[in-house]
Amino acid sequence: MAFRRCHLNPKKTLFLLCDIQEKFRPSMPLFDNMVKNVDKLTKAGKALEVPLIVTEHYPEKLGKTVAELDVSHAKAVTGKTLFSMMTPQVKSVIKDLFGEKPQDVVLYGLESHICVEQTAIDLRELDINVYIVADCCCSRLKQDRDLALERLRQAGCVITTSESVIFDLVRDKNNPKFDVVRKLVNPPSVDMELARSASKL
Repeated sequence: MAFRRCHLNPKKTLFLLCDIQEKFRPSMPLFDNMVKNVDKLTKAGKALEVPLIVTEHYPEKLGKTVAELDVSHAKAVTGKTLFSMMTPQVKSVIKDLFGEKPQDVVLYGLESHICVEQTAIDLRELDINVYIVADCCCSRLKQDRDLALERLRQAGCVITTSESVIFDLVRDKNNPKFDVVRKLVNPPSVDMELARSASKL
């Protein structure tokens, strides 16, 4: 599972949005903050034409993706019971999009220590570079999220933030999408109270 840190390329990158559903909102103190950051990142990905796949965990009971997030451009929005996003359906969409697999996956959502973590491990086992967007991840307990980020760093994932991902995809002020993206990042991201040890990016 070799990993060489490189710049993100929109044509070789996939966004995975994991299970940001309405039923989780009451149990997660930082949920609304996370959704604001996720909205920024997801809109930037759309502007930069980065393909997006969305999962919803057991949507019959846990509901759909929250209404604040526009995922209408997603290549797939699929339900699952597997904790990992790497279901047969998602794998099939990824193969259709990339022929084989993306170079890099930008992964975000909830819960950090369950579905996000298991997805990341499955991706690393496929030798795919994984970028975990820390300010777009949530768990019921901050300690679960922060410890998950530490484990994922040890597993070879890059722990990053939404603005870092966005600007790495843009790379140049002369990018034709820069003005669109600039408006998205002009308001600062919302604080997600990341532990000091988990925020050494």
